[in-house]
Amino acid sequence: MPLRQGDRALSSGRDGDLLTSVRLETERLGLRPPVPDDADAVAELLADPEVMRFIGGRVVPRDDVPQVIERWLARWAANRMGPFMLERLDDGLLVGRCGILVWDPRDWRQSTLADAGEFAQPELGWALARTHWGRGYATEAARAVGNWARTDRRVGSLVSIIAPENIASSRVAERLGARPGETVHLPDAGDAVVWRHADELG
Repeated sequence: MPLRQGDRALSSGRDGDLLTSVRLETERLGLRPPVPDDADAVAELLADPEVMRFIGGRVVPRDDVPQVIERWLARWAANRMGPFMLERLDDGLLVGRCGILVWDPRDWRQSTLADAGEFAQPELGWALARTHWGRGYATEAARAVGNWARTDRRVGSLVSIIAPENIASSRVAERLGARPGETVHLPDAGDAVVWRHADELG
């Protein structure tokens, strides 16, 4: 099913191997699920304290990166959605990630659709390598992923959970048409504002 706002799905294949069939494309970016060979690029992203400041607060050692990718792949297996890797179309450079996580708002911990059941709350999140900040990649990717989640995965309520001090991500949410709601406490990351997205991302 095609995405809106000028983004297009290359394939959303409900049959066959999920991880090789899900591909999205925007004007400047190709989006795909992660693979183990992404470890070096992911390590660079997760080792930057400024990148990690608002997404857990701790840098990830290079030796732990394969386990991070395994967790991302486990989210895809459990939820049929998860983090996409963002590659520039013109040179294939990996610039960050953007995707859907699932939270259980009863205790605001990450969960799965099956475990959280009727309480499951999908979240649209993003993280870009610092050298690629300020170029609009986060907004471009999040719009594509959010509209894909709506159309292909039939996600209803969609939020972005953003630390109050994270002004850059708050501006991305605003550009997507989201509105700030309640402030919640994340057990591993402190207070965060729940930004609620409209049915179609701006």
